[in-house]
Amino acid sequence: MTRLTKTFERTRQEKRAALIGYITAGDPDLERSFEIIDAACGAGLDVLELGVPFSDPTADGPVIQRASNRAIRAGMTLEKGLELVKRLRQKQKLPIILFSYYNPIFAMGTERFVRAASNAGADGMLVVDLPSENADEIMRYVQKPKELHFIRLVAPTTALVRRNEILRQADGFVYIVSRRGVTGGGSNNKIDWNSLGREISEMRQETSAPLCIGFGISSLEDVCAAGNIADGVIIGSAFQRRVEENPDTAKQTVAEYVRQLRNL
Repeated sequence: MTRLTKTFERTRQEKRAALIGYITAGDPDLERSFEIIDAACGAGLDVLELGVPFSDPTADGPVIQRASNRAIRAGMTLEKGLELVKRLRQKQKLPIILFSYYNPIFAMGTERFVRAASNAGADGMLVVDLPSENADEIMRYVQKPKELHFIRLVAPTTALVRRNEILRQADGFVYIVSRRGVTGGGSNNKIDWNSLGREISEMRQETSAPLCIGFGISSLEDVCAAGNIADGVIIGSAFQRRVEENPDTAKQTVAEYVRQLRNL
């Protein structure tokens, strides 16, 4: 049983949604980034999504785009992101999902990336611009079953037939995109919680994999609403906004926010 599977079993027994935090690697710099992420994990994150910055994102909203730009300027690369995973793994036992785009993985060499990610102690990857149908571009290099989970996404625009096929192949967890648009709050595309709840009920008939909601989860009310219908709640921009506004005290403010979310 993998770390990810054990985590969702535990949160289900505790009758709560897993708290999944996206944090950009290398923002505002490598050392402070490690301290922020380590503090967030220690404060109660159930799963870490470690964002490896990419210069040309397609799904990231303005807050995470700015975080990625700061991290890239500070010298963050995919290789350094993997070193960060290895360093975190020496202290933290929670599942770590690498969040990136396929371009840097391809440039590094996909087989080399898979081997390095596994050796570093990563539990899976979420590659936003690699469709579920092309998952074998990465997964053919995974040596052991479930050694690394490939996290698949379902969006509001995903056709029903394709959605069911994605769910059929899912493992680890499924990332449910809550609304059209990009990550972060402030969008005019508000989340329709009633409609999303019905869709998740339908999806549960197609898969036993945990269903986790992300995109636009920006308020405590959103977190509670998502937690009432999903197996996990994914928060990203809210963390990066705290890093952006107070980089020197972000270790404390991010950890305190995690504790606040866990106490809802």
